[in-house]
Amino acid sequence: MVYENAESEREQAINEWLPVTSKRDAKWWYSAFHNVTAMVGAGVLSLPYAMAQLGWGPGVTIMVLSWVVTLYTLWQMVQMHEMVPGKRFGRYHELGQYAFGEKLGLWIVVPQQLTVDISSDIVYMVMGGLSLKKFHDLVCPNCKKIRQTYFIMIFASVHFVLSHLPNLNSISGVSLAAAVMSLSYSTIAWGASVAKGAQPGVDYSNKASNTAGKVFDFFAALGEIAFAYAGHNVVLEIQATMPSTPEKPSKGPMWRGVIVAYIIVAICYLPVAFIGFWAFGNRVDDNILITLEKPIWLIATANIFVVIHVIRSYQIFAMPVFDMIESFLVKQMRFKPCSRLRLISRTSYVAFTMIIAICFPFFGGLLSFFGGFAFAPTTYFLPCFMWLSICKPKRFSLTWFVNWICIVLGVLLMVLSPIGGLRLIIVSAKNYKFFS
Repeated sequence: MVYENAESEREQAINEWLPVTSKRDAKWWYSAFHNVTAMVGAGVLSLPYAMAQLGWGPGVTIMVLSWVVTLYTLWQMVQMHEMVPGKRFGRYHELGQYAFGEKLGLWIVVPQQLTVDISSDIVYMVMGGLSLKKFHDLVCPNCKKIRQTYFIMIFASVHFVLSHLPNLNSISGVSLAAAVMSLSYSTIAWGASVAKGAQPGVDYSNKASNTAGKVFDFFAALGEIAFAYAGHNVVLEIQATMPSTPEKPSKGPMWRGVIVAYIIVAICYLPVAFIGFWAFGNRVDDNILITLEKPIWLIATANIFVVIHVIRSYQIFAMPVFDMIESFLVKQMRFKPCSRLRLISRTSYVAFTMIIAICFPFFGGLLSFFGGFAFAPTTYFLPCFMWLSICKPKRFSLTWFVNWICIVLGVLLMVLSPIGGLRLIIVSAKNYKFFS
């Protein structure tokens, strides 16, 4: 009995130390700007490029369909957070274990979640470095050219500091600023595109000249859009920071925040995607801010906004990784929870993502590859499988059909889009020199 009490006290002390379960005092608006920060990131700036790969008809259809499907699967996750009376699933893998079994759920969810979080942070490292470089080149065109590698290292240096903040709520102010930044640079992107207007000789046909190229581009675009609609991987962790009682469960304020976030997502995504493609056609870059050169002061400002935003986005996706690493070290390896352990583990993680970003800074290819390979399962169809397993809707009912349609679409996305993304990486790597 004494041993059990000691273990219980140790478990409680660990939970109070871990980043996801340490504080539960978040408000509904925390949910709003945390979700905006998680979703509206590097992906939004590639949406005009995705439209150029898809064309008007398929592009508009897939953009709107993705918004609807991902909102539905996000609603499912918010509902399942407290599906079992007296228990909260504060981590994605905990819900997976309840739905699929203790061991199988862990093996299904954890590799996917880690891939999403780590790949997101690698892409944000690349995006932060690219935006800093673009800002430097715009404000000082006659200065000595600096390697992109160094800008990625400058961006990473911020995270060697920020990564040691204990939990999500401790950086809620930064998250609010990041949400404002995302709305700002999205508005600048489509506003500057409107000001430029449709460019002379604008071409809305596919960039590829042959059928194989068009097919691969189509697959890659699916992954880029999947990457853009990705906040599900951290939604349970965000909801876990909110207070909850049987009379006032956390799903109420959490869903209110999600609705506000998704309205902001639509305001950011759809104008950037459609207006950016309308203005530049198939000549748009995989980052529309690269295509936009003037007015210089406005585009430079937008790039700084992007840097501020992806600083916070990096932390949103890094926090669940920190939670997994620290949980493993203190629960399985029996290390003592302390600042030194946190310093070593988190610094190592930031260094790892920085090195990978320096070696493979292919923004468009990374988006489409990881968007399909990792984001499609956690965003489009794993929540549906969990819902079918836990809630067991009547066979051939409307809910049953909707979930299976989402599953089929998500699986197709997971299979097809990495093919296009891998081709983009290979094509980009042909003329690339490491550490350039």
